[in-house]
Amino acid sequence: MLAQPGSPAISPRSWPATPPSSPTRRCRPRRAAPIYLASASTWPGSPPPTGGAPAIRTRLAAPKARDFAVRDYRRWLLHEGPIKRSVVYANSALTAIDDFCLRRGLGASKIDRDDLPRQAPRALEEKARIRWLRAVEQVTSPRDRCIALIPYYAGARISEVVRLDVGDVRRSARKGVLRIYGKGDKVREVPIHAKLRPGLEQWLTERAAWPGAGTSPALFLNTKGGRLSARAAGGIIAAIAEQAALDDDPTAHVLRHTFATSLVRGKTDLVVVAELMGHSRLDTTRQYSLPTEQDKADALNHLTTDH
Repeated sequence: MLAQPGSPAISPRSWPATPPSSPTRRCRPRRAAPIYLASASTWPGSPPPTGGAPAIRTRLAAPKARDFAVRDYRRWLLHEGPIKRSVVYANSALTAIDDFCLRRGLGASKIDRDDLPRQAPRALEEKARIRWLRAVEQVTSPRDRCIALIPYYAGARISEVVRLDVGDVRRSARKGVLRIYGKGDKVREVPIHAKLRPGLEQWLTERAAWPGAGTSPALFLNTKGGRLSARAAGGIIAAIAEQAALDDDPTAHVLRHTFATSLVRGKTDLVVVAELMGHSRLDTTRQYSLPTEQDKADALNHLTTDH
């Protein structure tokens, strides 16, 4: 329990699923973990949040209290938070918590890490890719076509797509690159695929007549002249996916996974794939070399049978 002497005791099971001031949705693990632990000082039944870091150290000094807080934080990340985080993210957050506690003399938590996935992230199979590309071809809006193709041909996250500015599309007579701002403002440059370039050029031409074209640097504008939101861009992809009538509707992240899977299965060096994807750890990229469910099913076809 995190209560100090003289304050009402609270069982960890009685804590709210989400703290009153939950961690910033887009915090990186090393930032979000201390924020979550610190928020224990504002939960119902706790004394007023005074004393800063010393007060937090006092509340988490007991090993059981520390481990309860860490365990609840992991559950919040994986199941109860506004965004369901991956096992990789949650494990990184636990490492951040251990660092946070060790630096403050609290000792590392005794919480086990979850096993990492043993199969590749979900990506579109070959036939689904063709159906997706054909559905995109039927879209009349050049803007919407570009939004649907950039995750597939450049491996960009949906947040990275809408963050693009006009100046981030660099073109020469024959080649071009997209300058993409990823997590932590890490910049990477991805060559513009030959199938993506015509759509970008068509959209840049049409964009000049859109509201806000002369004032907003955003590559993708909404009808009011502002930068298109990630939610709106995701809705565009969802609408195209519905038209494609695929068994598993592709999201922008599935399209990003498809980009990486295509490169890895095509024997591209993992270091190159990591650079194009904006991965800071090669282990993240290595997941795309793991077997898929289809790989496992195909493997059984090699068995000898008696017809």
